[in-house]
Amino acid sequence: MNRSIYYPQLTALHGRRFFLLFLFLLGSLIVYPYAESNAFGYYSFRVLGSAAIMLAVYAVSFKRGLVLFALALAIPATVQHLLQVEASGFLPTLNIVLSFAFDIFIIVVIFRRVFAPRQPDAETIFGALCIYMLVGFTFASVYGLISRTEAQAFYLDPTVNLHRIPNRLDFIYYSFGTLTSLGASGIVPVTAQARSFSVIEAILGVLYLAVLISRLVGAYRHPIA
Repeated sequence: MNRSIYYPQLTALHGRRFFLLFLFLLGSLIVYPYAESNAFGYYSFRVLGSAAIMLAVYAVSFKRGLVLFALALAIPATVQHLLQVEASGFLPTLNIVLSFAFDIFIIVVIFRRVFAPRQPDAETIFGALCIYMLVGFTFASVYGLISRTEAQAFYLDPTVNLHRIPNRLDFIYYSFGTLTSLGASGIVPVTAQARSFSVIEAILGVLYLAVLISRLVGAYRHPIA
């Protein structure tokens, strides 16, 4: 039985998986400024981030093996993401490691799909944009891990911050500020490891936009109606 005949809306939705993932990732950044202002914003950010994790699994569901491996990484990361344990210890560190491994896996799978030797379309462009945003979230996990191993790896300027110890939201802000080469005022990398990864992210951000995205956009041809 061909389900596309009876469920055309689901078939169309399945073909826009990268577009949906991009919307959820963008939504996470939109909700991010309100995550600390009230309880509703805080939990909305957690739920939206967890939904983005599940949607990322759906976005790479090209083969059963990929789905099973992605779920193995995503389920523990989602549970820890919803609980969001901030204290030091094994569980918070495991959360960061699982999130990092999950992000890397999703990026690699989408990268191989997007930059395959075929004519790019609109969905391909959104897939490339998803990679760009996932890189920002991945480096946020890296900075969080560095901060846990070295307490003084990042310095928060007390004149523009209401707290002294950087949290996940601070690292997201710093990561995307570094990725886009705009900078993140109020947070400064102090140790050699923090500065090194900051430089690497800045270089990747510039090269990705200048080389890969421009290549896809240049090769993209809008279908003629």
